[in-house]
Amino acid sequence: MNTNNETRKQPISLDFYLQPTLELARSLLGCLLIKETPEGIASGYIVETEAYIGPMDQAAHSYNNRRTKRTEIMFGAAGSIYTYVMHTHCLVNVVSGNIGAPEAVLIRAVEPVDGLDLMVQRRGLEVSKNLTNGPGKLTKALGITMADYAGHFTKPPLYLAEGIVPNSISTGTRIGIGNSGDAVHYPWRFWITGHSYVSRNSGMRGH
Repeated sequence: MNTNNETRKQPISLDFYLQPTLELARSLLGCLLIKETPEGIASGYIVETEAYIGPMDQAAHSYNNRRTKRTEIMFGAAGSIYTYVMHTHCLVNVVSGNIGAPEAVLIRAVEPVDGLDLMVQRRGLEVSKNLTNGPGKLTKALGITMADYAGHFTKPPLYLAEGIVPNSISTGTRIGIGNSGDAVHYPWRFWITGHSYVSRNSGMRGH
């Protein structure tokens, strides 16, 4: 298990987050998501993402430029951290788009890398894909909480570093957005093809 005494990995630069949202959602695959806590460091390779393009996307919290206390950070700088609670689970997103354009990418699943003992303890599970193969599972395993809201992924304690390059990327429809009009058909979910930690492999549209 990693400790805070280990050499900190270099965060990815701000320029990375300035890509268009759909491109960023693909580029995030393989990046190393890292969370530093007093208990130690936990990290994982991102293997699945979903893009949300606010003003015209009925599945997005910021649809029609809806601006609330929860969505306020979505209107901020690309690379900002957007956390929110759904069904008691904290979910984490990467803010994208220009300032004032509320777009974001949900991190749906990761493959554990560092801090496996911490993840097992936090999740109360044995080592398996169930540790981090969903958006609420990965945040609990890595120690990501609402306290991370409005931070930035270019600096600790929650940040991204370079990881692996996917051999193949699949795309499909997003999950759990049943009452979102035409948005349910958008192929805006991306995952590393065939990866065992992906939350769900159905809905595939291509590679």
